[in-house]
Amino acid sequence: MSPSNDPTVWNTWADAAAIRLAERAADAEALRSVPEATVREAAEAGYFHLLAPTTAGGAGASLTTFLEVGRRLARGCPSSAWTLSFLALHAWLLCRFEPQLQAELFRGGAMPLAPAPLAPTGRAEAVEGGYRITGRWEWATGVNHADWVMVNAMEGPMPRFCVLPLADVAVEDVWRTAGMAATGSNTVTATDVFVPAYRTLSGLQMKFGPMPGLALHPGSSVGYAMSPALALVAAAPALGAAEGALAAFTARMKAKTQAYTAGAKQSDAPATHLRLGEALATVRAAALVWEDAVALYEREGPAGAAIGVDTLAAVRLAAAHTVRLAGEAVNGMCAAAGASSGFLTSPLQRHLRDVQMIRGHVVFDWDRAAQIGGRIALGFEPTPADLL
Repeated sequence: MSPSNDPTVWNTWADAAAIRLAERAADAEALRSVPEATVREAAEAGYFHLLAPTTAGGAGASLTTFLEVGRRLARGCPSSAWTLSFLALHAWLLCRFEPQLQAELFRGGAMPLAPAPLAPTGRAEAVEGGYRITGRWEWATGVNHADWVMVNAMEGPMPRFCVLPLADVAVEDVWRTAGMAATGSNTVTATDVFVPAYRTLSGLQMKFGPMPGLALHPGSSVGYAMSPALALVAAAPALGAAEGALAAFTARMKAKTQAYTAGAKQSDAPATHLRLGEALATVRAAALVWEDAVALYEREGPAGAAIGVDTLAAVRLAAAHTVRLAGEAVNGMCAAAGASSGFLTSPLQRHLRDVQMIRGHVVFDWDRAAQIGGRIALGFEPTPADLL
């Protein structure tokens, strides 16, 4: 029996799980990995099945439901939410591959946990029966919990996605960062590893089709354009972080007394009212931008590879704008919260560092995203480097 795809059920679960993520956030940061208890609870709830179609043993939830759950989880710990949501998203991407690989991955109702460092920083050489790959791939989010890994290697001038058992790669423990520490986004390497052809998919097929696995999942979201999904999933933790920071900031302002006063309440200060109002407005703006982009993607997604370039550019710009606004909101709240918000026990500083790290993602480079959006609006053709 497939897990529920009822959004109300999942929102309730996510809100409760976010509380536990917040309680474990310090441990997750120290571990540089999502705690096993969190991964186990997500698996037991069927979260990793959520987006995968029912024909693969998943819940077949809508992208809207899936994205909202990730956003809510991030209110507790953006780093943990990022990891869980991408592991679940990658199961959805694996449904595009050859039926033989899917039979292997989803056997007996299993749901593979497969990090996917997607930059094509390896090389693939065609040999009899498959490919031999060599490379080094950074940003393998969730690799500490993985049983498979999906990497991208260049076969001549074209990329090819390759799926390998985790035992076929080496993991370099390099993830020591100021933010998003719990993602455990270590580096994986492979040297002259053979990958059977059925475990690979050309980059063109992955993005534009025809996808050999799509026939197994008629009527599902598996064929939706890939890039908008990646951008919106990645933006959700920043939005959730801003919402989590807003809750923490509000509680802090209610409880705090002002230094060097006769016990005056921080909540009585007009400046506090101003800063909280600014934060409310900015976080709300970020939410509206993100929600509008999610609705656009859900509406246009069934077009698959035929989705309009204007839609692709709009979602890319909205995702970057969401992260930008989230960053502005969290920066402002931390500046107004006082020096005590810098203690490692404060959720405000953790949300701040996580959002700052998310802003460094190539998709959220504001200057680049805005330039792409403007160029497409003027009728110019996109380039591969635009990541649309």
